[in-house]
Amino acid sequence: MAAPQETEVANDPTPASPFTDLYERSHAAEFGISASEFQGLLEEVSAKHAAGASFENFCAGLRIEDFVLARACAAGSERAWEVFMARFREKLYDVARQITRDDSVGHELADSVYADLYGTRTRDGQRISKLASYSGRGSLDGWLRTVLAQEYVNTYRKQRRLVSLDEESEEGVQFAAVNPEPPPHGDPLLERATDNVLRSLDPEDRFVLASYFLDGRTLAEIARSLKVHESTISRKVEKMTKGLRKQILKSLVSQGMSRRQAEEALDTDVRDLALDIRSSLTQDSAVATFSRKEAKAGERRT
Repeated sequence: MAAPQETEVANDPTPASPFTDLYERSHAAEFGISASEFQGLLEEVSAKHAAGASFENFCAGLRIEDFVLARACAAGSERAWEVFMARFREKLYDVARQITRDDSVGHELADSVYADLYGTRTRDGQRISKLASYSGRGSLDGWLRTVLAQEYVNTYRKQRRLVSLDEESEEGVQFAAVNPEPPPHGDPLLERATDNVLRSLDPEDRFVLASYFLDGRTLAEIARSLKVHESTISRKVEKMTKGLRKQILKSLVSQGMSRRQAEEALDTDVRDLALDIRSSLTQDSAVATFSRKEAKAGERRT
């Protein structure tokens, strides 16, 4: 009688945890970042930017590949810099030329920003890389565009301050007056497109957006103010946000951006921009009056 054959029981692999999945998707191992170091980076950025969100939800919303690439570059990983240069070097020059509208000035701007990204300065023996400040909340493309625009503004202001009183006197200027020419803003095309689109909304739509995104009012509170159902406001907010993105994208393309550049600009996290969204949403007496009336109506109902 033949001996019964032993049946090999395969052990089911343990399902990957969300953290393990994040680590694998980030390609951190490729840049020499261990799992424990990866977790430390996530805890660091979460402590600064989570703003009440749970650690898991915050991490799930990060541009994790961009975040790890930036932090690996900041740490001096040669492999990370190879990847970064392949992805962004030409983009930096293209965006810089677009911001400055001059090839040579744009090239100088891109080189200056690249030096800050790489880290030519040191502190306590450690290289200081601007990439270490990237949080991963928005795309790295959009963040780099913002950095270029901010550097352009800083350079402009420095040049204005370098003009001495003696030099002004030699040019026939008796008193240094306030310069009427406003300095350039960060990413002016994005600012202009966003401002135009928001100002084109009717007062009620601007009231809803300002209440929900700026004032932190709930959908139910806004619905009570407008005497409609909460689901109506929910659908309205969703429809408006999708529509606004399409309109801003169209406006950026009409101002000379390529479709790819416009989409990258829209990937910028609004928290990293100096856009005065509130001013655009409450820019006239109509929406201000509308807001006051609704606030008073709410007080009477309570």
